[in-house]
Amino acid sequence: MINNIVKKPKPYHLQTISVAGSDGTLLPISVIGRGQPVLMLHAFGMDARQFLPFILPLINQYQFYLPHFCGFGLADNLQLPQFDFIEQYAADTKQVIDYIVKATGVNKISVAGISMGALVMWAYFKRFGTNDVSRYLNIDQAPIIRNQPDWQGGVFGARQDELFAQFESLISKTEPYMQLSSFRHLPYELKLGLLAMERAFSLLSVSRQHSQLLVKTLSHRAPHKMALMTHSTWQHKLRCLNAYVQLPYDYRDVLPTVNIPTTLLIGGCSQLYSAKWQKRLTTMLPNAHSIILPKSGHAVPMDAPIEFYQALKRFL
Repeated sequence: MINNIVKKPKPYHLQTISVAGSDGTLLPISVIGRGQPVLMLHAFGMDARQFLPFILPLINQYQFYLPHFCGFGLADNLQLPQFDFIEQYAADTKQVIDYIVKATGVNKISVAGISMGALVMWAYFKRFGTNDVSRYLNIDQAPIIRNQPDWQGGVFGARQDELFAQFESLISKTEPYMQLSSFRHLPYELKLGLLAMERAFSLLSVSRQHSQLLVKTLSHRAPHKMALMTHSTWQHKLRCLNAYVQLPYDYRDVLPTVNIPTTLLIGGCSQLYSAKWQKRLTTMLPNAHSIILPKSGHAVPMDAPIEFYQALKRFL
């Protein structure tokens, strides 16, 4: 009788669990892997499952938690309970981290955030501190949105006023229609404006030719198909953009207190957050170093997928 048969591990399946957010709303979280827990926070307009190609090679060592913030991904049917969505997401992240700590029995977890998800972590550190976080990977995000006399590294850099004015104009035009139940009911010109804004934002986020081609291909909409197009997140995106325009979102004062090991992964060609200004964060954080990907734009996983995976693996 053979006693030393090695049982093969069960294949890993992506699971969806629910965790109560700060207001009691059940937030969907995609979970995969085994080992040390890792929390990854997605970008504006992103589905958290888009991290999967980069984490699948690591699921034998780490268990990844990918929450879907209200209004995006698997949570696109959830409404924000407050206007300040970054602070809401930070409070929800606290609930998620508390759940992970209790479920896994660890004291601290590794966290990575990209773009909006990274801004959420700056808000989290200001509100809740760093006690539950062992290390932090900040992917192309400054801790401030609006340019200031002493900081010109806010979103869009020198083009901030120009692009914010475009956002404000579109927000104003769509305000009378924000209670509509369907994107299909919007006037054609407003649909055109919203989709053009999303396309322009996506093109600003990438720098490589292959990424730009992909964005152009995926964002193409034939006029005759636009009448029947569904768009579950258009209202949520506009509310978030309105908050970006209206609220200061300046978390620089918390930087000296973030004393955990911090990696700043920077797109060298980022048009959203200047690499030069992001690099300055290494002098403002007690325990930080930067990795600059010279050919990447803001959307690092799209522009530099191999380098992003390598940086994530080194970080972990």
